[in-house]
Amino acid sequence: MSLTLYGHPFSSYTQKALIALWENGTEFTYRSLEEPGANEELEALWPLKRFPVLVDDRKTILEATCIIEHLNAFHPGPVKLIPADDAQAVEVRTMDRIFDNYVMTQMQVGVFNAIRPDDAKDPYGVAQGMEMLLKAYHWLDGKLTGRTWAAGEAFSMADCAAAPSLFYADWVLPIPEALTTLKAYRARLLAHPSVVRAVDGGRPYRGYFPLGAPDRD
Repeated sequence: MSLTLYGHPFSSYTQKALIALWENGTEFTYRSLEEPGANEELEALWPLKRFPVLVDDRKTILEATCIIEHLNAFHPGPVKLIPADDAQAVEVRTMDRIFDNYVMTQMQVGVFNAIRPDDAKDPYGVAQGMEMLLKAYHWLDGKLTGRTWAAGEAFSMADCAAAPSLFYADWVLPIPEALTTLKAYRARLLAHPSVVRAVDGGRPYRGYFPLGAPDRD
C-alpha cells in the first residue's frame, strides 16, 4: 500500500480527509503544500490545484468525500466511517452533504468575500450565505438531539465533514447560545483525538484566516 495525501494543514477539506485517515490509523505520506515541490506535484496530478488529493499507488482520487469513500472501500480500518447497513449509510452520506453544502460552503462565502478587491465585494451574497448558515444551525440543533455523533452513536464520515465545517463556521457566524445541542456537539468534536490533531496541525497558520482568527479553540 502506498498512499499520499496532498493538502494544506489549515484547509477545511484537507482536515476532513486527515481526520478520516488518522481515525483509523491508516499509514500514508502527507505532502503539505507548505513543503517545497508539493504545489508542483499537485498541479501535475490535478490542474485545478484544489485539495485534498489522494494518490493510491498510481490512482488519483479527488474531493474529500470521495477520498473517504475510497479509504472505506479499499483501506478499511477498525472505525467503519460508512456503515455497512444501507439505511445508516444513506444517513451518513446525507449528513456529510449537509455539512459540506450548507455549513462549509456558506461559511466560505464570507471568507472568500473578505479576500476580494474592494470593488468586487458582494455584501448581498454574504448576507444570503449567513442567512442560510443560520438556518442550517437551527436545523442541525434539532437533528442532532439525542445523538452523540452526526448520524447516530458511531463516529462516521459525517463527523469528518462536521468537524472542520463547524470549527470554521463558528468563527464566521458564531452559533447562537440558545442552540445548546449544536454547541455541545461542536465541543465534542473538538475534543475528539483525530480532530484535535487536525486543529493543532492548522494552528500555526491561523494568520491566514482572512477575517481574523478568534483567540479561542
